[in-house]
Amino acid sequence: MATRGAIRVGIGGWTFEPLRGSFYPFGLPQKDELTYASRAVTAIEVNGTFYSSQKPETFAKWRSETPDGFVFSLKGPRYATNRRELKGAGDSVNRFVDSGIGELGDRLGPINWQLAATKAFNPDDIDAFLDLLPRSVAGMPLQHVLEVRHASFMTGEFIAILRKHQVAAAFADEPDYPYFFDVTAPFVYLRLQCAQEGEPAGYSSDALDTWAGRARAWATGGVPEDLPQITADTPPAGPRDVFVFMINGFKPKAPAAAKALIERLD
Repeated sequence: MATRGAIRVGIGGWTFEPLRGSFYPFGLPQKDELTYASRAVTAIEVNGTFYSSQKPETFAKWRSETPDGFVFSLKGPRYATNRRELKGAGDSVNRFVDSGIGELGDRLGPINWQLAATKAFNPDDIDAFLDLLPRSVAGMPLQHVLEVRHASFMTGEFIAILRKHQVAAAFADEPDYPYFFDVTAPFVYLRLQCAQEGEPAGYSSDALDTWAGRARAWATGGVPEDLPQITADTPPAGPRDVFVFMINGFKPKAPAAAKALIERLD
């Protein structure tokens, strides 16, 4: 039996002009950027699915251009999450899940449902929304993440609802967002957003060492002792897959940060 889950480290998207000539070699055709990126990092969070729908052929193409073991995390569409009452999002959720994401096959990772920063915690509405999320597509189990940005979510009731549905909270190091690290699902999902232009790898060497140690702790079924939690409850036990995305801050440093973290974990 495995004693440690997989740890995948990646970036947000792969089409970004400042990466050309810094991350991507000079002269690399744009059509080859996904092929290149997916061999430098082990996961990519796709932001484009938040703004517009994709065709099944597009998902199939992404799968064909990426290696075994690589994973895409998809942003759930804004039409589902940018609304006053989430419990009415069923049609938008189903339309997205049925849009062809199953074409990704084993490249399909978690779906991140990102709420607006103005969306406050309403326990009944959150519970109803999570109940809408399908548990499988094309015979494959689905993993869901809820990313919240309002301080009212920093409550044990929210953690209990996530655990009921086995949905992960998106952990962030951005101090303007809710700042907790309670494990609520069989996997952990991090969005690190504080890369700095003055650091060669975006984060300092000490910070990268720290995040590597935390990722190992989660992957082996533990909990990092230096991170704040809302509850003292024991999280679900057992090895966990861990997803770490270098998302924001000084975005051109995201690939360097991801690669530096991968080196530490290897």
